[in-house]
Amino acid sequence: MDTEGTYDARGTGAERVPRPAGPPPAAPPPPTYAPQPRRPAADGPGVEEWLRTPRPVREPGVWRYGHVPRPPEKPEGVSDRSLLVGVLISVLSGLLLWSLWRNGYIPYRLVPLKLFTPGDWWYAGTFGGPRTIEGADALTVYEAVLFGLLVYGCGRLGNWSEIFRRHVAGRGQPFLGLATAAGGALAELLVWKDAVPLVRPVLILVASVAGGEIYQSQTVVNVIYALIALGVLWPFARLGRWRELAAARRGRAAAVPDAPAGPPDAPTPEQWPELREAGMRDAAEALTAEVRTGRMNDVDVARLRHAWSVGRGHPERLAALTEAVLRTGGAAALHPSGARDLARRTVRHDLLTGQVRIGSCTDDPHNPYARRGSGVALEPALLGTSLLAVGPPGAGKSARLVRPVVESLALQALAGRAAVLAVGGAGGELGPDDAFDVVVRIGDPASVHDFDLYGGTTDPDEAAGVLAEGLVGDVTHLDSRRAATALAQLLGPYRAVHGHFPGVPALRELLDGDTAAIDALREALGAGGHQSMLRELEARTRQKGGAGDPGPVLADRIALLDRPAFAPFFATGDQARPFSLRSLEHLPLRVRIDLPERAHAEASRLLTRLVLAQFTAVTAARTDRSLFVCLVLDDATHTVTAETVRGIRRLRSVNAGALLTLRTVDDVPEGLHTALLGAVGCCMAFSGVTTWDGKRFAEVWGKEWVETREVAQHAVFADQPFTRALHGLRKLVTGKAVTRDAVTVRRVERERWSASELAYQVPPGHAVLSVTTVEGEHAPPLLVTLDG
Repeated sequence: MDTEGTYDARGTGAERVPRPAGPPPAAPPPPTYAPQPRRPAADGPGVEEWLRTPRPVREPGVWRYGHVPRPPEKPEGVSDRSLLVGVLISVLSGLLLWSLWRNGYIPYRLVPLKLFTPGDWWYAGTFGGPRTIEGADALTVYEAVLFGLLVYGCGRLGNWSEIFRRHVAGRGQPFLGLATAAGGALAELLVWKDAVPLVRPVLILVASVAGGEIYQSQTVVNVIYALIALGVLWPFARLGRWRELAAARRGRAAAVPDAPAGPPDAPTPEQWPELREAGMRDAAEALTAEVRTGRMNDVDVARLRHAWSVGRGHPERLAALTEAVLRTGGAAALHPSGARDLARRTVRHDLLTGQVRIGSCTDDPHNPYARRGSGVALEPALLGTSLLAVGPPGAGKSARLVRPVVESLALQALAGRAAVLAVGGAGGELGPDDAFDVVVRIGDPASVHDFDLYGGTTDPDEAAGVLAEGLVGDVTHLDSRRAATALAQLLGPYRAVHGHFPGVPALRELLDGDTAAIDALREALGAGGHQSMLRELEARTRQKGGAGDPGPVLADRIALLDRPAFAPFFATGDQARPFSLRSLEHLPLRVRIDLPERAHAEASRLLTRLVLAQFTAVTAARTDRSLFVCLVLDDATHTVTAETVRGIRRLRSVNAGALLTLRTVDDVPEGLHTALLGAVGCCMAFSGVTTWDGKRFAEVWGKEWVETREVAQHAVFADQPFTRALHGLRKLVTGKAVTRDAVTVRRVERERWSASELAYQVPPGHAVLSVTTVEGEHAPPLLVTLDG
C-alpha cells in the first residue's frame, strides 16, 4: 500500500525529539500474513453472525445493529389494582350465586327445565323436585349447563382474559407453560372431586345417546374417563402453548427470519456478494473462508469493503487488491501502521455503519414513545455537522463521550475511512499511546514529534492568518486581520531570506522590534534583491508603536511559547521535523496532541486555538474529500473565535467535523453564543448545567405543540327538596360539597426542554442530546442515559 507520506511526520527515535532528522524511513515491506482473530466486541458474536445481524435504517442517532422497533403504543387500560379487584369480586359473586342455587334459595329455578321436559318427571308445584331417575339426570345436566354459563359470565365481568394476558402470557415461556400446567392440574382435581359438575353430566349424556349398556365394558368407561381428562386439559394446553414449548425444548423451534428470505442460492453477507457480482469469485471465496474460520475481525471486513468501494472506478487498484487478498487473505490493504485492531475497546462499535453506542433513551415523557429504550449512537454522518457538549466537571464528558468517539474514529481510521485529531490535557482519557499513529506531547522532552505552528503551509499570508487567529483570536478589542497583516509583514521577508518561517525566539524578537534582528533581516533582503519583501518589512517598521499596533499584543502572546519547557519544540528549518496537520488531508492517521494544561494553562489555550484554526483551514483547502476528518477538543475553553465559528460552519460541506466540550457556554465570548450554537448540528447538555446554559439550549431546541387537559370543579346546586337532602347527607358524610368536573383539552406550544428542567431534572450520568445529519435530517432532543 502506498504510504503517500504517511511516515513523513514520524521520528526516528523514541527517546528524544529528532533534531536534526534524517530522511524519512522507507515504507515497511508488506507484513507477513499473521491472522489476528478478534470478535467485534469482547462479549459479542463472531464475525459471521455479526455480518448477518440486520441493521434497519432508522432515525438519526438510533443504534441500528440488531435494532428491533418498539411495539405500537397501547391506549391506557385498566390498572392492575382494578383488574385484581374485579377478579376478586366476580369470583366471590359467582360462589355466592352458586351456593344460593345449590341450597335452593333462588325461586323458580326449575321452571325453565320443567317447560322442556315431561311433567311426570317432577313433583307437582313450582318448588317440586325430580320424581323419577330421568328427572334427576335432567337436573344434573341442567345444573352443569348453568354452572358453565355462570363461569363464563363471571369471567367476562371480571375481565379474566386481560389479567391472564398481562400477568401470565406477558411473561412468556416457560412461565406461561408452568402456570397453565398448574391451572390444568387444579381443574382436574376439582373435576374428579365433583366440585365442578362435569363427569356425571357427561356420563348421563353418553348413556342417553348410546344407551346404558355401554357402561358394561370397563374399557369403554376408561376411554370415556380419559377423554374427559384430555378435554379438561385441552384449553389449558392451547392457552399455554405447550406444543411450541415442547418443540423448543427439543430444539426444533423454527427460527423466524428478520427479513424476507432470498433465493436459496443467494449469497449471504459473509460470502461477499459484491465481489461475486463483480466476477472476483476467487477473492470472495478466500475472504469467505477467512470469515468462517475466524481469521478476520470487523476492522478487516470494514477495511476491505472500503478498499473495494474506492477501487471500483480504478481497474488497476482492483487487480492489486484481488492479488493481495489471494496472497494474504484478511490482512490485505492494511493500514500503514500495520495494525488490524485496537488493543482494547471500551464501548460497542459497529464498523459496517460507522456507529459507536454511547447510551440509550430513557423511558421519560420528554422522549417520543418509539425512541424509549432504543440505543443511541454517533457516526460520521452526525459528527459531520459538529457536536457541542456542555457540562460541569465530573459530568462524564471525557469518559462517556469523548473517549468513545475517539475510539470509534481510530477504528475507522484503521479501516481507511477516517482520520482523527484528538487534543486534550496530558494524562487525559483520550486513549492509550498504542491506539494512535502520532502522539505529540508538547512540553515533554521525551516526545518524538514537534508541532508545526504554521500548519505546514509555505504561503506567508496563509500562515499569518492562521497564526494570528491562534495568538489573538480571543482578544475582542483587536482585529485579527490587522494582526495577520503584521505577521505577514514579518513572515514573508524572513522566509524569503532563510527559506523557512522563523522559530518562536526569532519571531518574538521581530515582533518586539529588536533593532539588531530587524537590521539583519533588512540587510539580507537588500543583498538578496528581495525588494518587495523589503517594502513589507519597512511598512511593519513604520507601523511599529502606532495607535492600534498589534505588535505588542502578538509579542506578549508569542512569549507564552518562548519558555524553557518549550525550547525543543516549534523549531523550523531543515533541522526540524514537526508534525503538520496537512498530513490529515489524505492519510487515515490517528493523532493525539497532549497539552501541558496544569503548568502552562494559557499557552495550552493558545495552542488549542491554533489547532482549531489550522484544522478549519486545512480541511477547507482539501481537494480530495473522500476521507472523513474529525477534530476532538476535550476542553474548548477560551478556544472559539468568530473566525473559527465560521470555519466550523463550513466543515459539513468538506466531509469533516469537530467535537467540542465546554464546562459552560460562558467559556465562549458572549457575542458568539448564538453563532456557535447555530453553527453546530448536534448539541448535548450534560447533567448539572446551569439555568443560564439551559436557557440557551432551550432556545436552540425550540418549542412543540402538546395537548393539555384542564379540569375545573363546579358546585352542583339542587332545586328539589329530596335532591338537596341527598347532597346535604353526602356533604355531612364526606365533608366535601357536591361538585362536577369540567374538562378542557387544548393544544398549546411549549418548550421541548425548559431551562429549569435541564438544570434540575436531568439525573447524574444522563444528558440531553439532539442530532442532525449532514443531509439535514434531525432528531428532537432526547434524554439519554450514558453507558460509554
